[in-house]
Amino acid sequence: MVIGFGTCLVQWASGLKNDGEPTAKWVAAGTLALGVFNGGVCLFGRGVVENVLYQVREKDAAEAKGE
Repeated sequence: MVIGFGTCLVQWASGLKNDGEPTAKWVAAGTLALGVFNGGVCLFGRGVVENVLYQVREKDAAEAKGE
């Protein structure tokens, strides 16, 4: 959701630029948008890392039990 929201914000900032809004306004909006987008990518990446670590721990626990 955060990645999608960031993408929408990037489009919004781009629209501000195309509408001729002052530079400070669309630059600030674009900076915020990229921050939200990158935050979403970080959350996604952390989720992948946690999933892999969980799978490795489960595999090690199963091997220790002799399964």
